[in-house]
Formats: sequence, C-alpha cells, structure tokens
Amino acid sequence: MSILFLIHPPISKPSEPPAGIAKLSGLLHPYELKPRVLDANIEGLLNLLTSSPSASDTWTLRALCHLPKHLDSLRGWIAYKNQDHYRRTILDLNRLLAMTTHPYRVRLSLVNYEHNVLSPVRSQDLIRVAERPEENPFYPYFKERLTKLIEKESPPLVGFSLNYLSQALCTFAMVGFLKREWPEIKLVLGGGLVTSWMRRPHWQNPFESLVDHLVDGPGEVPLLRLTGIEKVANIIYPPVYDSFPLKDYFAPGFILPYSASRGCYWNQCSFCPERAEGNAYHALTPNLIIQDLSQLILKHQPVLIHLLDNALPPSLMQAMIKHPLGVPWYGFARFTSHLTDPDFCLALRQSGCVMLKLGLESGDQKVLDALQKGIDLKEASLALRNLKRAGIATYLYLLFGTPPEGQKEARKTLQFVVRHQECIDFLNLAIFNMPVYGPETHQIETEPFYEGDLSLYTGFHHPKGWSRPLVRQFLDKELKRHPAISPIVRRTPPAFTSNHAPFFARDEGFWLK
Repeated sequence: MSILFLIHPPISKPSEPPAGIAKLSGLLHPYELKPRVLDANIEGLLNLLTSSPSASDTWTLRALCHLPKHLDSLRGWIAYKNQDHYRRTILDLNRLLAMTTHPYRVRLSLVNYEHNVLSPVRSQDLIRVAERPEENPFYPYFKERLTKLIEKESPPLVGFSLNYLSQALCTFAMVGFLKREWPEIKLVLGGGLVTSWMRRPHWQNPFESLVDHLVDGPGEVPLLRLTGIEKVANIIYPPVYDSFPLKDYFAPGFILPYSASRGCYWNQCSFCPERAEGNAYHALTPNLIIQDLSQLILKHQPVLIHLLDNALPPSLMQAMIKHPLGVPWYGFARFTSHLTDPDFCLALRQSGCVMLKLGLESGDQKVLDALQKGIDLKEASLALRNLKRAGIATYLYLLFGTPPEGQKEARKTLQFVVRHQECIDFLNLAIFNMPVYGPETHQIETEPFYEGDLSLYTGFHHPKGWSRPLVRQFLDKELKRHPAISPIVRRTPPAFTSNHAPFFARDEGFWLK
C-alpha cells in the first residue's frame, strides 16, 4: 500500500480545514493508497503564536498573557457576541505573530504573508526561498514536523496544495527543505494558483529543478497516475476530514467546507479569470450533494456549512429547501429572479441559509451590462429586500475601477448602497485587477503592474482616467466615510471577513449557543 503526504501550507484563513485536500483524500481512499494530510497552516500559526515574541512592550506582553483566552474565545461564542472584543482578539493575535516573526523581514498575520523584499510572483524569488528555507519563520516548525513524519513513514510522494499568493513563499521554503534533505521523494505541486500559472500564455516551467510534477486543474487523476494507478473509477466520494485537527481551527465549532461544483455556471462576465483560464463548469447532482452533506453532518456535527462554489445554482438551493439539512449554511449566489420571490427567500431561510454572498459589483446598470454580469438592478434591489425580510444576512461584493466605470458611475454604486443600507449586513470593497490575459485584455492599453514572470494581473490605462490611486481615494475618503455606509464597513469582521461573518448575522436565534 503506497503512502503519500498532502500538505496545506501557510498562510490562509485558519477558520476551517482545506477543502481541496479533503476532497483529494476522499477520492484516493478507495484505492491502495494511504493519504496522510498535514494542515501546516493551522499548525504553523499555533506554533508561532506560542513562541516567544522578540519584543517586550506592554501590548505584546498583554497579548501573550491573554493568548489562551483569545484562542478559547474564537473557538467558542465569546468573541462573536461583541464586535469590540472580537477586534481586540484579532489585533492581539496579529501583534504576537508580527513580533514573533519580526527578525525574518516579513509581514505576517492570521490571514496573510508578505516578505519585505521577495515576491511570490517572481519565480527567481521562489527559487531563492527554496534554496534558503531556514530564512522562513515557519522553518523551526516544519523542519521538526516533516522530519518526524518522513522518518516514520518514508512516503515516496509529497504533494502541496498551493491556492493563494499568501502561500507561495512558505510553500517553496518547505519544498526546498524536502528537496535538500530527501531528494529521492517526488514533490508534486498543484492547486488553484499553480493552475493559473500553467494556463498563462507561453507558460514555461521555471521549477523543474525543484518540483517533479506540476498539476494543472483537478489533482485526483494525476496523483493516482503518479502512484501507478492508470485505471480510475468513475465514482465520486465525499471529502474526508477525519485526519484534520478539527478542534484547532478559529471558529466556534467545525465549519464544514464543501464544493459542489467547479467553474461557474454563468461564465459570461468580462475579465473573469475562470473564463480566461478556460475552466469548464462541472457540478455534482443536487441529490448527490444532499447525500454527501447528510453523511458529513452525521459524522462531524458541524456548526456551519460553507458552500465553496463560485455561484450556487438555483437548482441546488431548491434541493436544499426540499431537503433541509438542519445546519446553518452560507455561500455565494448570483442575483437571479428566484431571489425576487419572497416565498423562495423565506423557504431558503427555513432550509438553514444564514447568509448569502452576492456579487453585485456595480450600482450602475450600464456598467453591469458592459461587464456582461447578467444582473438587473431592479431585481437586485428586490432580492436584497426579500432576503432581509426572510432573515438572511447579505454580504455584498462591489468592484471599483473596471474599464466601463468612472467616478460618476462609482457614485451611483455609492447611492445604491445608501438606498439599501438596511438590507446590507457586510461589504467587500475591491479594486479591479486587470487579468494579464483574456479575451478582453487585448482591447485595453496595458502597462506593468507586478514586476514578476508569474503575475496574473497587469496595469492598464483606464479609458475614463479612473486610475487605482483615484479609486482608492474615492473609497477611503468618500464611500467608507458616508454615514450610511461606515457602520456596514465597521460591522464587517476584520481579517476573517466572510468566513466569520455568518456568526455575526442578525438573527442570533439561528445559533444554538
């Protein structure tokens, strides 16, 4: 029986286990394999938090003294009952991480990792990190942890799930350590970020000397073939979370992440990375999804279900209405005509829906039409009001600085939020990044944005002169300071944002404390 290790590297939000590796584990279990999973993100963060910080100022010493209580409050309900308490907890934990890692020239928090000099979008920097793994602040942790695991079981293959830029530098530090100490082990690198790199035009692999295999797209079939299994059964198994430290995550109970599809069923938005990368839409049947979730709920008793899909199709929402799971859930949804039906929204609430994340992007209809969002503002307005009446919290996503938007259009978005302030619980305010490739990019005059051969975005000359500095100034000095909008901005949880927002949802009766 072959053994392989699957590693989730730092840094990503440590509120729930990594769904990608859990899904891989489920798919690999029926074969003659023994996947071992390691969430180096949550383990590494806890290791740093309990290390001695390099500073001894009052704030740092107080944060260190309160560390056990802070962790308990995030893993219980105390922190979520009071916004000020929650914010103080996050600030103190980030302070400890900053002071513990200060000698390493990095800016590290619970949800992000940045180096003062090295960039995750420059392949030469990632190679340099791999050559000097001891310069990474997680090195003492992963040196000891990986050494014990490998000396115990000697896996022929180790796979890393690299999904975010915040993970890249730490991933390559771990890759470099393994390559130096155990050159005979095959190293595999996959995940969303790797897929995006490999689908860049004119891609050439700069990591051939470090990584044995890069995986483009879903990893289950490539992993099976790397272990010598060519005949892959066309059977889908639910994700496996048994090997993760489920009580260690920063949440008041186990959050069950579940992906019911890949890609986006709409797949028409301009400048969409999914469309540019050619990611086709594949979805499980609603019946299979309900079956999987029912089994996982029975086994793990989650406090919340996090549906990870780019957009939940109405057919899945209808299935969840028909077969309520008895556990609160949330996920991303599009503004569709279904949400203009008050009875549908009420039934959605009764099914367990505690919050919907909704990508409006703009409050100007012409901008939405130019971006091919397929959203009608009148329907969006009615949907927000119906969701409020039904008791479902809304996390609204807005995107500023797109090519068809200028300041005039941005102010229409501001006014839309003002008119619907009572229906919006949380806000995500983002500045548009132009993908480095895609069907629309060649129509825009571009310029360097990130100096790196792995960058997924490019700068551009805005057709209306609505540059990033001007957009940022508008957000910071006008939109966020508006008296109707600033309370929504303050209510949005710092750091963990939408991952913790359901616990602050308006109807506390949803949560059994």
